[in-house]
Amino acid sequence: MPVLTRPDAIAWAERLRADGKTIVFTNGVFDLLHPGHVRYLADARAKGDALIVAVNSDRSVRAIKGPERPINREQERAEVLGALAAVGAVVVFDEDDPHAIITAIQPDILVKGADWAADRIVGRDVVEARGGRVIRIAFAPGFSTTSMIERIRQRG
Repeated sequence: MPVLTRPDAIAWAERLRADGKTIVFTNGVFDLLHPGHVRYLADARAKGDALIVAVNSDRSVRAIKGPERPINREQERAEVLGALAAVGAVVVFDEDDPHAIITAIQPDILVKGADWAADRIVGRDVVEARGGRVIRIAFAPGFSTTSMIERIRQRG
């Protein structure tokens, strides 16, 4: 699946919705892909018919995580995600939070990691206003991009 532009991602979601499909949305940096990411995305996809992943742009990652991140560029991160069987579409967003892209896509289900407090999940208002659901999924223990980067630095 190629990385979609915002207009193409919106059209993709509209086509699926017209066919009666349930659209699941999640977002994140997904910098160094690891088994925790793969399991999380498979769990997210299982909540509906199609999963769209919104990936933070390089600029937004730097704003959130600092000047040393991301390790991989946005198009590379998006390409790898798009190759996963669980992922139906990928779109890059440049804002510091995903509210605008969630508003544009209008997913039926919004999935975030269980590390997010339910009342702090960005886009909850948009999804629930349409009668959709917000689901928190536990992360697989022992996997973290930050810890991977630290291990690489220690070995370097």
